[in-house]
Amino acid sequence: MIVYDRLWNTMTQKGVTQYRLVVNGISHSTLARLKKNQTVNTDTLNKLCSILNCDIEEIVEYRAE
Repeated sequence: MIVYDRLWNTMTQKGVTQYRLVVNGISHSTLARLKKNQTVNTDTLNKLCSILNCDIEEIVEYRAE
């Protein structure tokens, strides 16, 4: 299972708000999907890495179910 707990930690560390993500093209519905650990496309992950200036490992984690 892919989880996005690291995303929220990285956002806190870098002082990035959800509003900033929305302004930079991440939709409210995508944020809701991320909060529920639901699937998002790789374009979204790429955008998040760009906005946060981070590596993918800083926003996603795989956990065996």
